[in-house]
Amino acid sequence: MAVEDRPQITLITPPSFDLDVFPTRLATVLDAVDVACLRIALASREEDNLLRAGDVLREVAHARDVAVVMETHLLLVDRLGLDGVHLTDGARSVRKARKDLGSDAIVGAFCGATRHEGISAGEGGADYVAFGAIGASPLGQGTQADFELFEWWSEMIEVPVIAEGALTTELVEQFGPVTDFFAIGAEIWGSDDPVAALKALIAPLG
Repeated sequence: MAVEDRPQITLITPPSFDLDVFPTRLATVLDAVDVACLRIALASREEDNLLRAGDVLREVAHARDVAVVMETHLLLVDRLGLDGVHLTDGARSVRKARKDLGSDAIVGAFCGATRHEGISAGEGGADYVAFGAIGASPLGQGTQADFELFEWWSEMIEVPVIAEGALTTELVEQFGPVTDFFAIGAEIWGSDDPVAALKALIAPLG
């Protein structure tokens, strides 16, 4: 696969982590693998937790020229000096996010496996849409985004697309030609060596 055609990597944080340990693990991964964007995806709804984590992770990522988006929490993007927001409710909040954050911010939308939702998000001003899970996952509603959706999207729509959810090396190889990004998180953070786990996962990309 030619370098210019190779999908880029978005790294997703775990839903919770030890702030004394995780930033170092993250830095090790970012130093070892070319990552385009970090998505802070904390399950916590405690503002202090989100602000402290966001502050530390932004420093780690920005020091390595990696963009940072915050999942869901639109109001924290400016406060933390992040690059944008990753919305999890399809197209619903895209226009508001674009209006609130301005034209320079990254606005992304997770659209499940719904082509129409993805198109609506793009029309609303999303910089990218994410579809998933592409692997078999018990999470959420268990909906899978199939290869045909990505194939159609890559041929018909110019808005970049992210493939995510229960990724395997085989799925990375299969979906590589029809996606712009892979979003990777849970697949590697449970490993003792997340760098090795990530490199093995994306090995088919060359």
